[in-house]
Amino acid sequence: MHILITGGSGFLGARLARELLRRGALSLAGGPAAPIETLTLADRVQPPADLLADPRVRAVTGDLLELAAARALPAAGTDAVFHLAAAVSAECEADFDLGMRSNFAATHALLEACRALGSRPLLVFASSVAVFGRQPGRALPEPITDDTLPTPQGSYGVQKFIGEQLVADYARKGFVRGRSARLMTVSVRPGRPNGAASGFLSGMIREPLAGQRARVPVSADTAVALSSPARAVEGLLRAAEATDAQWGPPTAINLPSLRTTVGEMAAALERVAGPAATALLDWAPDAAVQGLVGSWPAQLQWERARALGLAADDSFEQVVRAYARENAPAVRLPLRD
Repeated sequence: MHILITGGSGFLGARLARELLRRGALSLAGGPAAPIETLTLADRVQPPADLLADPRVRAVTGDLLELAAARALPAAGTDAVFHLAAAVSAECEADFDLGMRSNFAATHALLEACRALGSRPLLVFASSVAVFGRQPGRALPEPITDDTLPTPQGSYGVQKFIGEQLVADYARKGFVRGRSARLMTVSVRPGRPNGAASGFLSGMIREPLAGQRARVPVSADTAVALSSPARAVEGLLRAAEATDAQWGPPTAINLPSLRTTVGEMAAALERVAGPAATALLDWAPDAAVQGLVGSWPAQLQWERARALGLAADDSFEQVVRAYARENAPAVRLPLRD
């Protein structure tokens, strides 16, 4: 089996790649599990060294739009594509053209390249909860369901919704087997901060555990829908494994989410690492971030994902403890039992 991951050098792409390599095989759309012979990781930068060391990994560096338009990706014989590459929310608000190029044009070019293969590869598109947004003067439906009409309030959300519709139409026409899965905000992400408006939802945990200060740009009562990295990868893989009948219509599904508030996240951090951790949080509201993050829904239903056997994280404290275990060298504060 030959698999392509766009954004394969990023945090989530690399984690997905490691899990695929660990499994060694994948069952596509309910078919028999087939060994993974080649895993192509496409990104602007090289993948981490541990992935490059695996003989099954092929790294392709460059601009995704250019690579797809030139039909350099996906390669002939590609069975599955996980499309994770994207410009993130704050970047898209700051630079409209960047977002349209990275999130709309590159997705369209990738779908066209898949169509040109003539083999109907399975494509999993990583969409986002940001396709839903609170319109000025109107309340969001509660809860948000798989069938709630998206009303994005930021360029990133608009571009992700366009991507969902493109994937659905290319699937309807028989060019790909399309699966769009709406990721929740993933926390806790290790490594350096990214340009997402939601990046603080990882930073407010990651930095204090490392003994560093972290800014929290929203109020403590801001409600959010989160997913651990492990749950996010689990959802992407299940999207690839489900049969057509199990998946259902080609429209996007909501992946499982844990509803919490930023204040509750801080409380979980304190239970794990004590008051020394929360003392490193700088509560400094930013109206732009508050407006964007506050427009996203926190109360979602995910019945289609539940029917696929997926579940949400049990608690945010467990998510924090899992991050600390997996990233022990980055944790400087003593942890509580």
